[in-house]
Amino acid sequence: QVQLVESGGGLVQPGGSLRLSCTASGIILSAYTMGWYRQAPGKQREMAATITSTGRTNYAESVQDRFTISRDNTKNAVYLQMNNLKPDDTAVYYCKATIWTYWGQGTQVTVSS
Repeated sequence: QVQLVESGGGLVQPGGSLRLSCTASGIILSAYTMGWYRQAPGKQREMAATITSTGRTNYAESVQDRFTISRDNTKNAVYLQMNNLKPDDTAVYYCKATIWTYWGQGTQVTVSS
């Protein structure tokens, strides 16, 4: 059974940092373009960042220059380093291959004073 587990979320103050992790079981991620998505309260889910199998990255304008997506194929994992966090970054964050329809539980990120 395929399972993705997101972790690393939490409560931080504006300007703080978090590093999210996504680990997979039941499937090898190396050949997939992977993405981090987020859904804020009352809003539609949106793409935050993607990374291809060769390491090419793409970011939503709202997170560009603040977030960094990366992957480690030896660990079958994808990461999202989030710096200079803003209250508008508050959301549940999910990882997923771009072509998949499966969504996991996600990890909550709350940015507040």
